[in-house]
Amino acid sequence: MADSIDLATYGPRFRQDPHSVYAELRALGPVHRVRLPPPEDTGEAYLVVGYEECRAALADPRFASSSAAAGFAFHEEELIGTHLLIADPPHHTRLRGLITREFTPRRVEALRPRIQHITDGLLDAMLTEGGTAHERRGDLLEVLAFPLPITVICELLGVPDIDREAFRRMSNGVVASPNQEEERASFVALAGYLADLVEEKRSAPGEDLLSALIRTTGHEDDDRLSPAELRAMAFVLLIAGHETTVNLIANTVHALFTHPEQLAALRADMSLLDGAIEEGLRFEGPVEGATYRFATEDTELGGLVIPRGSVVRIALLAADRDPARFPDPDRFDIRRAPRGHVAFGHGLHHCLGAPLARAEAKIALGSLLTRCPDLAPDGPPGEWLPGTLIRGVRSLPVRW
Repeated sequence: MADSIDLATYGPRFRQDPHSVYAELRALGPVHRVRLPPPEDTGEAYLVVGYEECRAALADPRFASSSAAAGFAFHEEELIGTHLLIADPPHHTRLRGLITREFTPRRVEALRPRIQHITDGLLDAMLTEGGTAHERRGDLLEVLAFPLPITVICELLGVPDIDREAFRRMSNGVVASPNQEEERASFVALAGYLADLVEEKRSAPGEDLLSALIRTTGHEDDDRLSPAELRAMAFVLLIAGHETTVNLIANTVHALFTHPEQLAALRADMSLLDGAIEEGLRFEGPVEGATYRFATEDTELGGLVIPRGSVVRIALLAADRDPARFPDPDRFDIRRAPRGHVAFGHGLHHCLGAPLARAEAKIALGSLLTRCPDLAPDGPPGEWLPGTLIRGVRSLPVRW
């Protein structure tokens, strides 16, 4: 059996600069037996850091998304229910089929004018608040990167007058809690909120996506989502629908700040915007690692046998800096053609909301750089979020 690597021995470096750690691990091999650092306490796990191996693992049905398939019991399924990210076929096929009928490209495309309107309103406020008329400052997460996607997904789902600060605390607690006690408390609070929300929608449905999911049925039968499944679906849409986009916007702006020649090139030619977003996804994607996978049988990957019952973490961030796939991977280049990155996953679990995230990021970044031509960093960013699930900073001070 391969020697285990305790990732906690890398100290703060693994949180602040995981890329350098992943590069060292990749140089040793594409798959490693590790102990994940706090707050994740899964015992030993297998960490996949090579690009080809990550894609293979994401597409291999022997690596189940449901912990029950390998005899585990995670409190996420217990408290929230089984949702798309932690389900396997045929359950996953059924759930995805029901949501795909409602969460269509047409619905996303129809949202573009509303996304632009929300962005314009946020930028109007940003440009008139935060300091003197000569120089204003603020936290980009607070003024744009968080309020835009949370407003869009709440309107899409029909969430009435959400307490956004309370929801943000619950959401951050779920995806990037400093310890397991706070994580569980966040799951409990969010589960209660979503259960109440589903019941309200069942009693008084509207034209929103959540009401449509309550009404929708399968093509060939009267299959519907149960109350527990609706709660779990609302969970994954709300959390995945805003957390990834918040950090996609902020991480890409941060990458542009730290590569001023790329920011200057983009400002000079906004036709490079799509490329900037794709390179942002590759270079500092908002999801560091895919949700846990669980080996349902002994499986060889990258020259290592992963025993049945093992926990597997697929490091998307590491895959997208693999020099075997992306030449000079630590160079941020908005003219790169990074097609093939796995920032939104791969295979059955490729992110359903990827088109919406890209649309929001394009509108947000394009509008921000156009209306704030002198946007600049106003000191270092906040600390990076803990854990190996979400990659993002707690704040991004800017001036304009």
